[in-house]
Amino acid sequence: MRALPRAILTVAALTVSIGVGSTPAHAGTGRGPAGQTLTATPTSGVSRTGATVTVTGSGYDVTKGIYVAFCVDNGAGAAPSPCGGGADTTGSTGASHWISSDPPSYGEGLAVPYGPGGSFRVTLTVNPRIGTIDCTVSRCVVASRADHTRTADRSQDVRVPVTFAAAAAPAPTRTPATAAPATTGGAARTTPPAAAPTGAAGTPTGGTPASATATAVAPAGTGGPAGPADAGDQAQVTRVSAASDTGRWWLVALVVPLLGMALLAGLRRRRRRRAAS
Repeated sequence: MRALPRAILTVAALTVSIGVGSTPAHAGTGRGPAGQTLTATPTSGVSRTGATVTVTGSGYDVTKGIYVAFCVDNGAGAAPSPCGGGADTTGSTGASHWISSDPPSYGEGLAVPYGPGGSFRVTLTVNPRIGTIDCTVSRCVVASRADHTRTADRSQDVRVPVTFAAAAAPAPTRTPATAAPATTGGAARTTPPAAAPTGAAGTPTGGTPASATATAVAPAGTGGPAGPADAGDQAQVTRVSAASDTGRWWLVALVVPLLGMALLAGLRRRRRRRAAS
């Protein structure tokens, strides 16, 4: 029974030690030519509206001042530039910091001195644009570089790449529904086929054959032209259809009362017979 609690305590201790000793999520680390270490958190999925990045460094030469800033990466051997905030000796913009333990006289009280072992800790304001450069397209980095007293010194260049979150997907565009054309009088109109051109093969010039006229006639009720012969048939069909509907209603109107009267007469006869008997 004692072995189980000991095993649980051992696993918990290992978990805590791993969590304490591991690098924070989304942190990035770069190393310089002299063994300097530069760490920035976060460095991936950074908000496109801007974010605050915590930057720590160690192992830097305390006799050389540096700038820590968010800059465009121009590759190895070239100074990271331009940088957000420029050469901000006061650190008032939050986009860059001047770190030096031996600054010029005008920098005393402005530059932040190194900590033990050439260390420092600052925060940077990071945005996806540096001037006209779009850092979602170009490679941008949290960088350290020699300050303005040693602009040609590349020994302090350390870079940590930063990537921004993906752009939000555009909202789907809704296509308005197209209303179906309204139809008047029931069936849609039908365009009759075009008559054969004058002088076409098989058609005498100056007239239209009877077969062509029959073809061009539209069915009744479609709104197309009708020939003289067919007009009478169509009118006749229409009159029969209307008469048949009217006849049905008159038939019902006559038969129902007659049936009712016959039923009442039969009931009266039965009552009389019963009374007579």
